[in-house]
Amino acid sequence: MNTPKEIAMRAAKALDDKKGIGIKLLEVTDVTSIADYFLICTGSSNTHVKTLCDCVEAEVQDELGETLLHREGHRGGTWVLLDFGCLVVHVFTNETREFYDLERLWNDAVEIPVNFEVNEE
Repeated sequence: MNTPKEIAMRAAKALDDKKGIGIKLLEVTDVTSIADYFLICTGSSNTHVKTLCDCVEAEVQDELGETLLHREGHRGGTWVLLDFGCLVVHVFTNETREFYDLERLWNDAVEIPVNFEVNEE
């Protein structure tokens, strides 16, 4: 069984693998009861937003066995929310991310570093 942090880090890595932009992981356990972590990311287009969400779903739901409780916004393509209970993933287009500015809204949360380095041999 994976911890909420492990689930969040695997989801962040999935976003990074698909070239997600500006990936931020916020630990919100002390700020809200909604979830343990918020994962925020930008896609370069509506198609990229969909691809990013599909890869997170595949990783978290199919690989880790976590149930997707709710998916919101997938028709508009400018902001998609994936709710896995302990983890809420927000994938935006750039303009929508700037408009809602979740990082400012949740500025009391602790940001968890998500640096994924390429291993070259």
